[in-house]
Amino acid sequence: MKTKMKLMTAGILTGLVLFLGACSSTKVTSSWKEPETSLDKGKKIMVLGLVNDREGRLRGQMEKEMVLALKQRGYQAVSAFDAFGPKAFKGLKEEQALKKLRKDDIDNVLTIVMLDKAKEKSYVPGNNRMYGPWGGPYYGRWWGYYNWMYGRVYDPGYYTTNTRYFLESNLYSIQDQQLLYSIQTETFDPASAERMAVVYSNHVVKDMTKQQLISRN
Repeated sequence: MKTKMKLMTAGILTGLVLFLGACSSTKVTSSWKEPETSLDKGKKIMVLGLVNDREGRLRGQMEKEMVLALKQRGYQAVSAFDAFGPKAFKGLKEEQALKKLRKDDIDNVLTIVMLDKAKEKSYVPGNNRMYGPWGGPYYGRWWGYYNWMYGRVYDPGYYTTNTRYFLESNLYSIQDQQLLYSIQTETFDPASAERMAVVYSNHVVKDMTKQQLISRN
């Protein structure tokens, strides 16, 4: 009986760890870099978030954390929001926007775009939702059986809504306006905008390092 209980407990704990690990995660789905390209630490990078106005807080966090992550690697980075305001390039023609960037000594632009945001429902079982043959550990005594069945009857499962974010970042050279780097990611049910921004920025910078676009230190 004790061995059976230990196995059941271990199974529950393993399932719980896997569930919690899957609750909030970010993964790189694809990335590309122009061959033989690397960033000079003397160049200035502007981080520009392109997120729907309803996600304005997320845009600010994304720019802030990406700038911080790049600076920690020794690169000059600035937030577009801080440098030019929330709608600095709205209504401008291409030459006007480029002139504005060059005037501020911007060499590269790293965009952060929310490609999609999808919600999905999932069912979470209530307590004591394990099923087994008659004669299990909770059938031996009345009180144990009563508490076990009470949880099954009066603590039913429920539905919860999770959110998936699909993000893309592109790095462009202002000098020739060429694409130097691109990365796509998927984030599942982030705990907050702040946490999502931190995790996303770290994933992008880690991939940039892996692609040898930026140096490790």
